[in-house]
Amino acid sequence: MLKDENRIFTNLYGMHDRTLKGAQARGHWDGTAGIIKKGRDWIINEMKASGLRGRGGAGFPTGLKWSFMPKESDGRPAYLVVNADESEPGTCKDREIMRHDPHTLIEGCLIASFAMNANACYIYIRGEYIREKEALQAAIDECYAAGLVGPNAAKSGWDFDIYLTHGAGAYICGEETALLESLEGKKGMPRMKPPFPAGAGLYGCPTTVNNVESIAVVPTILRRGGDWFAGMGRPNNAGTKLFAISGHVNNPCVVEEEMSISFEELIEKHCGGIRGGWDNLKAVIPGGSSVPCVRGENMRDAVMDFDALKEKGSSLGTAAVIVMDNSTDMIKAIWRLSKFYKHESCGQCTPCREGTGWMMRVMARLVEGNASVEEIDMLLDVTKQVEGHTICALGDAAAWPIQGLIKNFRDEIEDRIKDKRMAGMAAE
Repeated sequence: MLKDENRIFTNLYGMHDRTLKGAQARGHWDGTAGIIKKGRDWIINEMKASGLRGRGGAGFPTGLKWSFMPKESDGRPAYLVVNADESEPGTCKDREIMRHDPHTLIEGCLIASFAMNANACYIYIRGEYIREKEALQAAIDECYAAGLVGPNAAKSGWDFDIYLTHGAGAYICGEETALLESLEGKKGMPRMKPPFPAGAGLYGCPTTVNNVESIAVVPTILRRGGDWFAGMGRPNNAGTKLFAISGHVNNPCVVEEEMSISFEELIEKHCGGIRGGWDNLKAVIPGGSSVPCVRGENMRDAVMDFDALKEKGSSLGTAAVIVMDNSTDMIKAIWRLSKFYKHESCGQCTPCREGTGWMMRVMARLVEGNASVEEIDMLLDVTKQVEGHTICALGDAAAWPIQGLIKNFRDEIEDRIKDKRMAGMAAE
């Protein structure tokens, strides 16, 4: 359980002043120049020591990612790009940072950009986030006026500019290379890797793309030390994490908690329990809509971190916990997700372009029971043909929910097909 003094986001619910003055009163922008003066190597080593893993879903070690950037410039500028295109269904954590605690992100951008030798940072914000963009832009304007960003940012001797760019609401632009394409004014379609962004990213220059939460926690980690952050959670799953819990709980919420908290404690302490009690829990999607669901009885003892949920056959992802009780039609719920991925596929890769539509249509028939039992294995086979055969992970994201459904709720699919067949025979 997270102690209050270890919270990084002190205004997650907007109860306090979100302006620069309010942020400074809560300890942000404190000694920023001193952190920068300790140098790039010190910052990156502290980030490695902290054990912070990317908060955008993949969980890649943040300090290691930063270290891929070239140490010396070859004449090209370097860029930090912040992925604020929070479009994963069920995920709504980054919007709370941008809406209520935007200065954590801006200060993080300055420090992270310096660590990677970047004089400019672009924040790419989701098209639907209108109020969040207004709050973030107002905070950026305050920082320029106060000299915290711009020439000699925060009196650190480092020149730094920050730009906010609005997306147009495409889910695919949450993929880092599609985001870079969109930033350049092109159609948001993923790029082949290599080259990776650290070698050739935005405008062909060295670039690192990080999630909002990954960057917003940086100043506090550096002020308090990497060991402090690493002291929370299990080994290799360190620190605090924002969990966005939605669905059939008594109090849906976004909450900052310690990594490796148990699922039961998370739900009981912050959400007032499962709607209708624990016996009513049917399934949980623990990390945003693209990760496989887990049966309710297997989830109660689950530990909420990257490694433990992998053992459960799912993933922590963005920690968007979608809770479903026994009133849920699981087949219909997963059909709805497959419809979303079909709609959002950019169409560049044939397995995804053709496979997402095919999977959605079969799922639609399974919802009605208008299929044969043999088609369940055929559908599973098609998900395997899509998974891992596309440039970006959207193919995987479309395949995994269906794989989770078939693995955990195959009996429901079969029963529905049999019931439909029996009803048809009775009608004859």
